[in-house]
Amino acid sequence: MKVVLDTNILVSALMSGENACRAVLRLAFDGQIEPLVGNALFAEYESVLNRDYLFQGCPFDTDKRNMFLDDLLSVCAWTEIHYLWRPNLRDEGDNHVLELALAGGAKAVITQNLKDLRGGDLRVPEIDILHPRELLVLSRSISWQH
Repeated sequence: MKVVLDTNILVSALMSGENACRAVLRLAFDGQIEPLVGNALFAEYESVLNRDYLFQGCPFDTDKRNMFLDDLLSVCAWTEIHYLWRPNLRDEGDNHVLELALAGGAKAVITQNLKDLRGGDLRVPEIDILHPRELLVLSRSISWQH
């Protein structure tokens, strides 16, 4: 299943112990989901993971976070966005996430920021906006399809 992983999934997985975000990343590394990435999301991942002040108390230093990003990108499908849909989400900076999902044919956007990503002018019923726990429940269901 193609998905887009919002940046907050990566941050939470790195900052916390075992949690739903880490389990989602395991699904990606095990090939059970196929994360999509494009220019804007890659730039955001790279920028956020290099903000040392966000990762105070994190067991992963900048080099390890960058190695993690390289590993994640190895299981991602690079997707080019040729048309900007401008879904007018509450946070303009999140528009690229939904545009990437549309461009790559993703079934879901995985985020902890449900409020902002579910509220916009453009409704796309084919793309679910899911919390990591919702994806994990779905992945355990009998109807789970890759």
